[in-house]
Amino acid sequence: MNATTSTEADSSELEEHDHGAVRVLRLNRPSTKNSLTLDVVEALHAALGRVEADERVRALVLSGVPGAFCSGADLRWLLESVAAGSAVRDVMARFQALPLRIVELEKPVIACITGPAVGFGADLALACDLRVLAQSAYLQEKFVHVGLMPDGGGSYFLTRYVGSARALELLLLGTRIDSARALTLGLVTQVMADAEVEAGALALASSLAAGPALALSRIKHAVHGTAAELRAALAREAEGQLSLLQSEDVQEGVRAFMEQRAPVFTGK
Repeated sequence: MNATTSTEADSSELEEHDHGAVRVLRLNRPSTKNSLTLDVVEALHAALGRVEADERVRALVLSGVPGAFCSGADLRWLLESVAAGSAVRDVMARFQALPLRIVELEKPVIACITGPAVGFGADLALACDLRVLAQSAYLQEKFVHVGLMPDGGGSYFLTRYVGSARALELLLLGTRIDSARALTLGLVTQVMADAEVEAGALALASSLAAGPALALSRIKHAVHGTAAELRAALAREAEGQLSLLQSEDVQEGVRAFMEQRAPVFTGK
């Protein structure tokens, strides 16, 4: 997307641009396929606060540098934090507050997905109101492959969107959902050629930005209510994930991921 104006908040890891009444937030960590650290999460919180406060902004596009949306939490950073005895519960709370904040934002949010949206990155995409997917892109709740579970609302969003039976399939197997299947399942609004997807997401956001802001806000609220169900799901996910992070299986899963081999899980 070619920005027409830039805000003062541009940074090396999170770009922030305005296109008329549309704000674009773009993750910029290409070497890790836009994985998330606490610093990046806090930058996103700050940027969402600016979106909330700026009356000139009437729609938001969340994206990553071309070729990736978000590969989820930076696993190496996460395990180092656990090993160092960091307050992982507090860190998780900041991560989990992101999808909740997107759901509660009184402005439409479009995910522009190029490349992988994996793990917590998939949760962020599912939290958005609409999703535009490049033909080569995919969604994947990949947590189970490293001995973890969704912790960004994936269990809530997928159950709501595709039903419990299909959600269990996608979560238990960690299935990679390519663009064709994502469209068939109703998980995305549009699938577009890779070269066109960013312009398509911006056009969709611009259309929403020109719409009746009050009505759009009320529609979001009508669908999600007070987001009490999402809050409850996030609490369940946090409880399970904090327990799993202490397990030998997770240590093995992450080691295997880093070493590009199949993990050997022992159930401990």
